[in-house]
Amino acid sequence: MFRVISFVLFINYVTCDYKFETKWFNVPLDHFGYQRNETFNIKYLTNDQYWDKGGGPIFFYTGNEGQIEVFAKHTGFMWDIAEEFKARLVFAEHRYYGQSMPFGNKSLDNEHIGYLTSEQALADYADLINYLQGNKQRPTYPVIAFGGSYGGMLAAYIRMKYPHLVTGAIAASAPIHMYPGMVPCEVFHRIVTSSFKIADEKCVKNIRNSWTVLRKFLESQNNTDWLHKNWNLCDPVKPSDVNTLMEFLQSMYETLAMVNYPFPSDFLLPLPAQPVRVVCQYLNETLSGQKLIEAIGKVIKVYSNYDGKTPCVDYKKGDDFGNLDATGWDYQACTEMVMPMCTTGNQDMFEPSPWNFTKYSEDCHRKYNVYPRADSARVQYGGDRLRAATNIVFSNGLLDPWAGGGILNSISSSVKAVVIIDAAHHLDLMPANPADPNSVKLARNIHKQNIEKWIREFRTERDDRHH
Repeated sequence: MFRVISFVLFINYVTCDYKFETKWFNVPLDHFGYQRNETFNIKYLTNDQYWDKGGGPIFFYTGNEGQIEVFAKHTGFMWDIAEEFKARLVFAEHRYYGQSMPFGNKSLDNEHIGYLTSEQALADYADLINYLQGNKQRPTYPVIAFGGSYGGMLAAYIRMKYPHLVTGAIAASAPIHMYPGMVPCEVFHRIVTSSFKIADEKCVKNIRNSWTVLRKFLESQNNTDWLHKNWNLCDPVKPSDVNTLMEFLQSMYETLAMVNYPFPSDFLLPLPAQPVRVVCQYLNETLSGQKLIEAIGKVIKVYSNYDGKTPCVDYKKGDDFGNLDATGWDYQACTEMVMPMCTTGNQDMFEPSPWNFTKYSEDCHRKYNVYPRADSARVQYGGDRLRAATNIVFSNGLLDPWAGGGILNSISSSVKAVVIIDAAHHLDLMPANPADPNSVKLARNIHKQNIEKWIREFRTERDDRHH
């Protein structure tokens, strides 16, 4: 049996003091219709410290579901290579997230949220890039798009939709074929489970057994009180709350697998290095009954209160995505970003839960008065049929559950896949760290080689035009 790691509550996270200027850019509310003429401002952050204004590249981060400062802080790869490439750094905030709200604090109300789409966000970025180029028909600066997760999807899509504006794209952990009918719905949770299995096979068995044990345990009122106290829950678990608690636990395991980085990180929430391995040390021997429930309480403590600053475990708050404040994402998932997920309880460690599109649609209609269009994103962006695309690198870590919807094989000589065998969610975009595995260092070198090539091609084409 492993000795349980004791960890210090006050951690010095590996954070870098990145400095940027905050700017605002005016965009149309609706890029594709002519009935509504309102405009609003999106935020973008910029750093010109190393920029060669005579022709150095613009490294452009396509912001995703959250305030842009979080992505700027955790996309250290861009900062690490800015001096080498003499690049300007730009991090653009996605409409309806952070402070880029078209209708102020009413933006997420049902009557105002309808202009939250990936297509509108890409058009915002296209206008911003055009502005950064001085509105020139013949741009001066090569633009390289970067993004992780949904931002990685947007980086790929902006290269595909606006190739005259964007020279190339590094799309990290971009699940661009997680759409209906493209990959099995259980793939995400199979990878979550395998990440835990790598840490300890008994860990997976204990988690798989815990659902039944916990449901049975909560049938008694005395046990409910015990759980409230021992798990330090903000609210007692009433019979009507049991499923909510189970959803919280499932989300906890998913998040731990996703941010299973080799160093302490506060990307979504403060966690130790290799958090899956850390929590599995509480579940590394066969446990049953109350002993199993006590062990899961220790897992929750690592997940919810690693820095010792959380007064109690708020299992009812739902998917708040930790530091991100990604409230609008649920609406996007209910319209164009439909990504089917299910669990079998057989090849994964979760309670069986089939994918039911009818129920999903009705839930979306109840919340937002909209029905999802299951094939919208695939038809609009092509899924994995990207034969006409060029200059995109798709990178995926095999410890990342989202890799199940990622591009794992190169599509052509210029749409390439980089597979990072021992990396979690877009680790290759994080700041360089002494704990990084060699596979991540290699991936970053491949990124740099492609960026160099794209910039060289842009300059050759630009110079040929001038002669």
